[in-house]
Amino acid sequence: MNGAVEAANKNIKKTLRKMVDNHKQWHKKLPFILLGYRTTVYTSTGATPYMLVYGTEAIIHAEVEIPSLRIIQEAELSDIEWIPSHYEQLALTDRKRINAICHGQLYQNRMSRAFNKMVRPRQFTPGQLVLKRIFPHQDEAKGKFSLNLKGPYMVHRDWADDQFKYNIPHSGRSISVKPSDTDTVLVDPSVVDL
Repeated sequence: MNGAVEAANKNIKKTLRKMVDNHKQWHKKLPFILLGYRTTVYTSTGATPYMLVYGTEAIIHAEVEIPSLRIIQEAELSDIEWIPSHYEQLALTDRKRINAICHGQLYQNRMSRAFNKMVRPRQFTPGQLVLKRIFPHQDEAKGKFSLNLKGPYMVHRDWADDQFKYNIPHSGRSISVKPSDTDTVLVDPSVVDL
């Protein structure tokens, strides 16, 4: 599945859980939740999903009851005046989408910089013994009272920025780990001179 779609569905379901008391009545609240989702400005794009699709901001129900300046201006336009102004808005839609893409890229750069501040670079040498940490969400986890380390592994080869290869001593098996996963690898404390 598409990651963006799954993230959107997760947010919609989370909002739906907060608004619905009885799980049988969720379909009555869904249009209001979708309206709120589509008219909210998101940090990642700097725009609303509605504006990115249609090129203009959505007219919410409150603007129909209490006319806003935008509604009043469009109501006073004749059809002959409205058509060129609408074409101008459509021409600006592509520029708005490009701005949203640039904003999204800047947002991703900020997020990656914030994440990379917390990453610790590690240097491994061939022949070094290491242990691999097992996280609770992995298939290898056997419960809360089991060991959360696996190994020891011997560093066989350092493939620069690509990945590391570890061999299990006295067996023919090996595992490969990407540099972003090096926090799962611990130096074997029995080998380290303190």
